[in-house]
Amino acid sequence: MLRFKNNRIWICRDMAAPPETVWAILTDSQLWSRWGPSVFAVDCQDRYIRLGSKGRVQTLFSVWLPFTVSEFRHLDFWSWRIGSYGATGHTLIRPTNPSSTLCFDVPWWAAPYLPLCWLALIRIEKIAFRH
Repeated sequence: MLRFKNNRIWICRDMAAPPETVWAILTDSQLWSRWGPSVFAVDCQDRYIRLGSKGRVQTLFSVWLPFTVSEFRHLDFWSWRIGSYGATGHTLIRPTNPSSTLCFDVPWWAAPYLPLCWLALIRIEKIAFRH
């Protein structure tokens, strides 16, 4: 499902997984390279991110980029900055337990990144089934 809000594009996926499980996967920096198609490796000061967590991600062509978690609300939302640019937002919507909806949002100019976000959502759901 796609939607537009505040100059950002949201892509969401309903998951048959408990919100706590989805959130744990989403915030575990050691798992990012398993579900993030554009993340090959992560070096982070915190295994489970929080507001202000810092580190770096290895992307295509082995380029390492610094990141900072710029917003964080437990079991609700987190976003980060890659270098000095606002990047992806991650929102967990909990309609009913044991299912949840996970949304990624990107700036309108990053619309070509949406297929990678969709793939990440699918991968997160697969990891959640194994938990």
